[in-house]
Amino acid sequence: MKIFLSTTAAIVATLAIAAPAAAQKVPAANIAVVDLGRVSTECTACKPAAAALQSQVAALRSRQQQLTGSLQSEGTAIQTAVAALGGKQPDAALTARIKAIQTKQDAANQELGRQQQQIQRNQQYIQQQIDAKLGPVIEQVMQRRGANLVIEAGGALRSAPALDVTSDVLTSLNAALPSLITTAPAAPAAPTRR
Repeated sequence: MKIFLSTTAAIVATLAIAAPAAAQKVPAANIAVVDLGRVSTECTACKPAAAALQSQVAALRSRQQQLTGSLQSEGTAIQTAVAALGGKQPDAALTARIKAIQTKQDAANQELGRQQQQIQRNQQYIQQQIDAKLGPVIEQVMQRRGANLVIEAGGALRSAPALDVTSDVLTSLNAALPSLITTAPAAPAAPTRR
């Protein structure tokens, strides 16, 4: 009876050790490769969104040049007037002009800063919309193609063309994301101090 119990205990111990080992076995990797750069530039909704962002950046640069030109010519005139004083203190009118141009410079910097922040929010908002659809799209493509691992094309040293599922991802993303909103919702208002 003792031999039977020790044999049974040995079998149970062997099974207890073998069970976790079997559970830890990793399935064979079925890898797919996606070129996310191509996806972000070629998706149907991404093209007009990129053009809208480029237009916003061009408008910002144009406004920056306009403000800089205006302030630069006014600043040059003030510098000339200050230099003509030969080290003397400026009179009240010149002091007022100096303060006025400083106020204009501050206002211009704030305006440009707001526009730049809006463009950054727009870029982030566009990316959020893409990411929200891209994850599920990649999951669907993985299931259709039998992949259990997807890597970005830039992360692979080399891959066989048969592993590339970028076209499938693009087709599915185009169906799931027909358009993008290119203007982010307004930034939350800053809390007021009491």
